[in-house]
Amino acid sequence: MSYTALPVGVDDFKEMMEKEYYYVDKTGLIKDILDKKGKVNLFTRPRRFGKTLNMSMLQYYFELPVNGESNLSLFESLAIMKADDKYLKEQGAYPVISLTLKSAKQPDWEMAYAILVKTIADEYKRHSYVLEGDALLEEDKETFRSIRGKKATAADYATALSFLSECLYRYHQKKVIILIDEYDVPLENAYYSSFYHEMSLFIRSLFESALKSNPYLEFAVITGCLRISRESIFTGLNNLEIISILNVDYEEYFGFTKQEVKEMLNFYDLEQKMDIMKEWYDGYRFGNVDVYNPWSIIKYVKLLCADENALPVAEWSNTSSNSIVRDLICRADEIVKDEIEILVSGLTIEKKVHEDITYDTIYDTEDNLWNFLFFTGYLKQIGKRMVGDDVYLKLALPNREVRSIYRNQIENWFRDEIKQQNLDTMYQAMLGGNIVSFQKELEEQLQKSISYMDNKEAFYHGFLLGLFANLKGYRIKSNREAGDGRYDICIYSLNVKKPVILLELKLAKTYQQLQDACEEALQQIEEKNYRREWTKDGYREILSFGVGFYKKQVDVKLKMQKDEMTED
Repeated sequence: MSYTALPVGVDDFKEMMEKEYYYVDKTGLIKDILDKKGKVNLFTRPRRFGKTLNMSMLQYYFELPVNGESNLSLFESLAIMKADDKYLKEQGAYPVISLTLKSAKQPDWEMAYAILVKTIADEYKRHSYVLEGDALLEEDKETFRSIRGKKATAADYATALSFLSECLYRYHQKKVIILIDEYDVPLENAYYSSFYHEMSLFIRSLFESALKSNPYLEFAVITGCLRISRESIFTGLNNLEIISILNVDYEEYFGFTKQEVKEMLNFYDLEQKMDIMKEWYDGYRFGNVDVYNPWSIIKYVKLLCADENALPVAEWSNTSSNSIVRDLICRADEIVKDEIEILVSGLTIEKKVHEDITYDTIYDTEDNLWNFLFFTGYLKQIGKRMVGDDVYLKLALPNREVRSIYRNQIENWFRDEIKQQNLDTMYQAMLGGNIVSFQKELEEQLQKSISYMDNKEAFYHGFLLGLFANLKGYRIKSNREAGDGRYDICIYSLNVKKPVILLELKLAKTYQQLQDACEEALQQIEEKNYRREWTKDGYREILSFGVGFYKKQVDVKLKMQKDEMTED
């Protein structure tokens, strides 16, 4: 059987079908849009959940064949072809305006505006045929050419979609479908680059003129990551249907369902990988449907096709929105830190939900941040209840992939925090064998940190390595063979006259067992003879620390050896 390529990074539907990539059929979206007859439909879904490919599919299905070449063949054998004839009559029946704004990520307003102008001008170029004949007045043709040539006024570009829809209607005598993909990318970028006001005013004018009381509009579909409040962008759009991840409408068309993942794995003879897929990439819930991350599934299946033993990777960790997780961590007070720890340990928190958020209000309250994380895919809903007029959601992390994002951001935050601190008191206490001061400093740092307890010893191990990273003049080894086993951490200088620090870590099941955990750690250093390699190399002073942990409590015991040592 010939290999069917996986569409990594392919979001053009025509390319997908003509080059015969593996395609998960989402053409049922066409039928539902026609059935539900929403005038302006806003779909909000996390990044990389198939929005752009679906918008491309809609364009190829509905758009009139301008050059006389039908796109109907692209849909052969797909679900929409099995639908009633009334849906097939809609194929190739409308002029379509299609814009994607996902590349609008410029550092200042001038550059961002120039890119938006270019994006609009390119869509005008695609429809240059309307200049042929006498469907348009000469003055309208001149305005069209000016917009296409990127020479029009700001006012012309702010109303460019409305004007283009009128031009298309006059040429075809058919109302227009407008598709706008990733509408909020320029807004998100503008907020973080400090020109949100200018961008929001422009986007509002662009949308209002095209979508509000436009007599030439058949319907519109807009996609984005976040629902921006009506007052901010969609002013006065009473015809707006918002389909967020809470809605049951269209729930199965963005992301992969369990059955779709099973079918893909069966196709590539990877059925045995289903449990791993579920653990790493499942966990999203749109409406009443459980959804897998399509980007990560495709990437991992491609890896497995090359190497069936390939390990799962947090592919989604490279998306730009991950910075919001870091922002939450950096701004966290003690309550929020506790909530993050609860989530990363696999438990749940409860938050009031509200969907109307603007980028310039994300940081106004912690509730806004939590809601942003929920609607962008960094939290999942596993329950809800009403409290008065408010809806509260029970929230958890969706899967191991997202948990790894939180963990990585926690570790990055911790490293940055440590770099800004003077830890000389702790270092001197440790090197001088002052266990009272050393224990106090450790406990203070631990209580300021954000922990994740799914692998407890690994967390404490990483925590200590992070603390010791700025210790000058010493080297650090971790989990190395020594004597008859592997020690946890060893800190040493190339100068054999300076002390070697051995740290063995143990976890206590209760606070009362902390001292016993320290004694057990010291006993292991003795029994496994970890000191052997250092005495052989001429080191004369070894400080063996048994460090016990119980949640955010620490106990330390020390055994000092400072004498004329011989080889064991």
